Amino acid sequence: MLILNRSDLSRQSLTTLPNVLTYCRMATIPLILALMAPSSSASAQNAAFVVFCIASLTDFLDGHLARRSNTVTSIGKLLDPLADKLLTTAVLIMLIPKVHYVYAWLVFLIVGREITITGLRSIAAANGLIINASRMGKNKMVSQTLALLFLLPVVPKLQSAMTFIGVCFLWISLVLGYISARDYFVGFYREAKKQGQPGN
Repeated sequence: MLILNRSDLSRQSLTTLPNVLTYCRMATIPLILALMAPSSSASAQNAAFVVFCIASLTDFLDGHLARRSNTVTSIGKLLDPLADKLLTTAVLIMLIPKVHYVYAWLVFLIVGREITITGLRSIAAANGLIINASRMGKNKMVSQTLALLFLLPVVPKLQSAMTFIGVCFLWISLVLGYISARDYFVGFYREAKKQGQPGN
């Protein structure tokens, strides 16, 4: 966990290139929602797939640029996973009426986990702590992204195979998500306990 300082909210910190890419990723969400409206055509959904691919690419680029240019910020570590969660949960919800095996209860379990961890991050941030994404959490995110890359496009001749692969990755992301959630709560508890000790 990192400490969030006042300097992390400065204009210079907020407007680094990696953080701007994170904002752009968030900005793609309304466009994807519009393209995936229930009455949308197959071509519109394929357009949503292209936008999602571009947005997912910014997720790779912002972290790479932040490390390469030494502009890793605490606010970036807070906003980056939040942008990922908003993007993937938005797409998952829109897929419920479109893909047979993307059940509402399955999406609820995934989204419920994301909301819970976001709440935990908010509580931690209110106390000046930033919860870093764990390796398991990153693997969950990769699995979730791969799932959506297979579930989003409309390719009639390959649809059954793509749906099967996509749902498999979705289940993998669910399992990894709850394992990483446990790790986040344990880490937060230990850090909170440490801060509550006399002399800290």
